[in-house]
Amino acid sequence: MTTGDWRMTLPRKIIMIGLVLVLAACSRDRDITLTRFQTEGDGPDEFAIVPGKPLQEPESYAELPPPQPGAGNRTDQTPIEDGIAALGGNPSVITSTAISPSDAGLVRHAGRHGTDPAIRQTLRAEDDEIRRRYGRRNLLRIGPRDDYTDAYKRQWLNEQAERERLRRAGIVTPSAPPPASR
Repeated sequence: MTTGDWRMTLPRKIIMIGLVLVLAACSRDRDITLTRFQTEGDGPDEFAIVPGKPLQEPESYAELPPPQPGAGNRTDQTPIEDGIAALGGNPSVITSTAISPSDAGLVRHAGRHGTDPAIRQTLRAEDDEIRRRYGRRNLLRIGPRDDYTDAYKRQWLNEQAERERLRRAGIVTPSAPPPASR
């Protein structure tokens, strides 16, 4: 092989490498993960195995509730409820789905202009669109960047500007953060 033959194939090699890189960049999944976590290995998760509570005989078998698919079991671990009970609290408060009386005023005020029952689906569709658009711009993913921050940075609230807007409107903001140092 002569020197001239090698130079003739170099542009072809560069074009082929470029095509391979373009094809590799286009072959991503549709799910765009914005924050990447690194695992140390593929071993078992020792926290996934939780032993049950000891079996207990009920006082009366006739008073047991009827079985329900997906319902909790008396022997299931409930560490949060157990911790609340150990500290003297009422564990049934956190399992209640009703609005607590202390939050009723806040919920009523937040819904004073009406609520959208499909808000979760709307937000999910908007979030999927942001992820889809951002994923097209960041094809190579070079460097240890936080993609979540990059994708949502335009939606961040500027605390100082919002505080000034509220104060100009005559709204007292006693717990506003101090001005940012420059």
